[in-house]
Amino acid sequence: MAVDKKSLLVIDMLNDFRDGDASFKIPGFADIIKPIKREMEEARKNSYPIIYLCDCHDEDDREFRLFPPHALKGSRGASIVDELKPEGTDILVRKNTFSGFYNTELDDMLIKLSISKIVITGIITNISVICTAVDALMRGYEVDVVKDAVRGLDRKSHNYGLDQMKNVFKVGII
Repeated sequence: MAVDKKSLLVIDMLNDFRDGDASFKIPGFADIIKPIKREMEEARKNSYPIIYLCDCHDEDDREFRLFPPHALKGSRGASIVDELKPEGTDILVRKNTFSGFYNTELDDMLIKLSISKIVITGIITNISVICTAVDALMRGYEVDVVKDAVRGLDRKSHNYGLDQMKNVFKVGII
């Protein structure tokens, strides 16, 4: 892996998680749009790739035993919110579970791009963010999570996720 070549991950910033009529509302979702945009602008300014990790489920997905149905393939709910739509060379990776690495092409893509460090934004701090961060660490990537650009199911689980990543897994919380 190349030294200090990084990529920005934007996790699950989808319509089905947005406040309002979403099927699986994440409180504070709208509050992280501006910080994520800031990180995206930084990535574009410094020419490092932006990769969107997007939940995408079949109607009978096992995950729906734990959480309400969301991000169904082909639905508007599975689309990235308008404020954060991909541009130009941005990359989209669909996932059907918590980690962006599990059964996806993400790792192969990062290797091909010579990425050594990933910066994580998005939702859900204590689910997809932590699972993706830990999987990245286990694959040898340096990992930072942008504190003001992630949200959990609630304040307690959000803080728990940040604490676990920082103090147990030694993820950078920036």
